[in-house]
Amino acid sequence: MSEPVSPTENEPLPEETSKPPRREPIFNLPPAVLAVIGICVAVHLMRVYLLTDDQDFALLVRAAFVPIRYSGRYSLDLYAFSSPFTYAFLHGGVAHLLINMIWLAAFGSPLANRFGTLRFAVFFAVTSLASVALFWALHPLGEVPLVGASGAISGMMGAAARYGFRIDRSSGRAAFAGEPLSITAVLRSRGVMTFLGVWMVINLATGLLGFAPGIEGQIAWEAHIGGFVAGFFGLRLFDRPPAAA
Repeated sequence: MSEPVSPTENEPLPEETSKPPRREPIFNLPPAVLAVIGICVAVHLMRVYLLTDDQDFALLVRAAFVPIRYSGRYSLDLYAFSSPFTYAFLHGGVAHLLINMIWLAAFGSPLANRFGTLRFAVFFAVTSLASVALFWALHPLGEVPLVGASGAISGMMGAAARYGFRIDRSSGRAAFAGEPLSITAVLRSRGVMTFLGVWMVINLATGLLGFAPGIEGQIAWEAHIGGFVAGFFGLRLFDRPPAAA
């Protein structure tokens, strides 16, 4: 009968030969967020490198949100109904695009993981629409095109505040955790209220003073607030509680 043999010094123990440790991917963004980033980047590259100045102007007229289009002075065509959504995929420059995509990745990823692709897409569309609705209400005869995803991203920030910024990574994909906070609980949370106060001050300051590093043109703080309010108060219409383990 053979005797049991002990492992040598250089021979790995059984537990050491188990599966290699799981590595977190560098870019762990959900498909819905990657899709929005991809569209925004592709549209910007097309405008910069493929379109002439006249073609780019024609694109802005059709795809950007221009409030005066709805004043009754112009006939409403297909673009009048599509531009309240398509404006979010246009940006005023590289800095504008880069800043928005960073915030989209930060706040949109846990929200998309929580909502799922379809609910996130509808949330993006609704908060984009809410952003231009408030902007139009305050500037119904405005002629300057409104562009950028920051209104929808502000909606994501509003939704994040309702979760108290709680993150659950147990599934391997970061998602907002727990039930959304009630309005009363938000008002009692010092951390959330501090965030809301700082966010509001920054938006009003950059909008009213017209200053934001690296961004040309006026900051549409009205659109930011419209999106934020829609995301903050409309969250429960889109929320999908995480599946039980």
